[in-house]
Amino acid sequence: MTQHSDLLGFAPQRTAPRIPRAPGADTACSSGPDSLFHAIGLERLNATASMLVRRDNKYVVREESLAPAWAALARQFDMLEIDGTRDFLYDTCYFDDPAYTSYFDHHRGRRQRCKIRMRRYVDARLCFAEIKLKGKRGQTEKRRVACPLEQYGMLDDGSEAQIRAAYRELYGRAFEQVLEPVVWMRYRRTTLVAKEGGERMTIDRGLVFRDASGTCRIDDGLVIVETKSGNANGIADKILRALHQHPTNGASKYCVSLAALGRVGKYNKLLPALRKLDVLPL
Repeated sequence: MTQHSDLLGFAPQRTAPRIPRAPGADTACSSGPDSLFHAIGLERLNATASMLVRRDNKYVVREESLAPAWAALARQFDMLEIDGTRDFLYDTCYFDDPAYTSYFDHHRGRRQRCKIRMRRYVDARLCFAEIKLKGKRGQTEKRRVACPLEQYGMLDDGSEAQIRAAYRELYGRAFEQVLEPVVWMRYRRTTLVAKEGGERMTIDRGLVFRDASGTCRIDDGLVIVETKSGNANGIADKILRALHQHPTNGASKYCVSLAALGRVGKYNKLLPALRKLDVLPL
């Protein structure tokens, strides 16, 4: 079993280390003119747009720069709404081995690589252990296992076995890493779902990263936009491109968090994202 135990110097209470909420995080903050978007519920999203196999693009932008895109996006997308809320709090714990194999596989651009995390959907009161695998033709395949909320931050034997099985199934070899929790993060997310075709776009704001050495906050005005489509050139990508917004290299939240917190010394492939997020290590 992989536990965080006394990670970050906290007593082994089987709870995640406390990450301060960003200003205003206790109230839903708007990602734009919500009134333009029709609502979509979680059940319909899961039925039509789970996008567990997809190609992703990430963009680091100032939220205000998205203003010209809202009307065009609203014609093509609905907005996830649960119990009247359209802006949701996410807690995420990433796991790696002491050599940061997952980080360096990503940094080196290995075609076969993975990231392992546990995500807590705070508002929906759901928790999943997840493995994201980079597969054929650059597609990302995500497998996940439902977990009790109180298990957040720990991989039990069953969850870890399913993660290892997913790795072997896709890559045809055993997953050899000995996992431990290495970084925690919190942010708020708005999710757009295409009216047709299953494409998704997410907007993450108020990002906070934390590890044993401290906390790193991202400027509230900066957001990470992620598009998830079958070919990495979906509707949202075209709308953003029309605004002269282009994908930002190295915008993996996990990799950025390790570099910003000083956990790794090699991060040249992440420089575009680190500069845009204004968290370039000194």
